[in-house]
Amino acid sequence: MPSERRSARRRGLLAALLLGAGPLAAAASPGLGAEAGPPRLGQPLPPAQAGSLSVYPDGRGLPPGRGSVAEGRVLYAQHCASCHGAEGEGQAQGLNGGRLVGRAPLALRPGAERTIGNHWPQASTLFDYIRRAMPLQAPGSLPPEAVYALSAWLLHANGLLPEDAVLDAARLAALKLPARERFIRHPD
Repeated sequence: MPSERRSARRRGLLAALLLGAGPLAAAASPGLGAEAGPPRLGQPLPPAQAGSLSVYPDGRGLPPGRGSVAEGRVLYAQHCASCHGAEGEGQAQGLNGGRLVGRAPLALRPGAERTIGNHWPQASTLFDYIRRAMPLQAPGSLPPEAVYALSAWLLHANGLLPEDAVLDAARLAALKLPARERFIRHPD
């Protein structure tokens, strides 16, 4: 009998703890229909540092550095091919925008395949996207030279740069991509 009492006490204590924890958990999280607020990710940037991360269509904000198509081919194999395929043809199922290479005319319809060669309006946008968001497992980890080299290889793979090309801020800003005229520039 004493062991039965001990078991009953333990069960009672456990039940009391669980019942007492419920209101605490409810108070710690928003209720159904309540707003949770913004996620608490990262850290605020000082205005000067935030401004140094912006790259504009005309090339303002591009960092110093340079990279070649040949260097980009090697870096692409190391950092990009596992998701985007060996030649930029896309590989991973469900990867948003997995295909990077293709010059087929872009049909203006939902579901049309959009690639760097037929949809991107500015080469500076490509540089900015790679620098901020790639590779997926370590976004923002590539130095400017690697981003210039990857941009050079991807632009070459899309038929927009010769194989011996070297990109730097001036050359990247001067590139005119085929889809440039499809976009309306926002008046400043």
